[in-house]
Amino acid sequence: MDTKEYILSLMGDDSEIELKGKCHDCGEPVAIIVTRIAEKEIVSSGPFWHKEGIGNFAKCLDCFEKDDVLRNYQPCEIFSRVCGYLRPVKQWNVGKQQEFKERKNYVPPNMLGDVGR
Repeated sequence: MDTKEYILSLMGDDSEIELKGKCHDCGEPVAIIVTRIAEKEIVSSGPFWHKEGIGNFAKCLDCFEKDDVLRNYQPCEIFSRVCGYLRPVKQWNVGKQQEFKERKNYVPPNMLGDVGR
């Protein structure tokens, strides 16, 4: 789902919505008003991106004027061993992903005494 389809799904039957968040670059609060001008046409008062499976991003107008490209949004992909193979955790089935969340790290007893020295 691209950004336009995502915003239209949020709007439903409304003709206008307000998206609130923080600027991706400077962290300042951002409020973007999106208005529907036709059935599948929208106008935005600011820059907003929806990245499927990653999240939503916005920029304030000052940061957008400096750099109109969204950078540094890629999440860290975690690999782990399952069934003898290293694979990205997000590609595992639901049961294996839950087992991964419940894993505990093993800390050898002799290492506990070295902490804070």
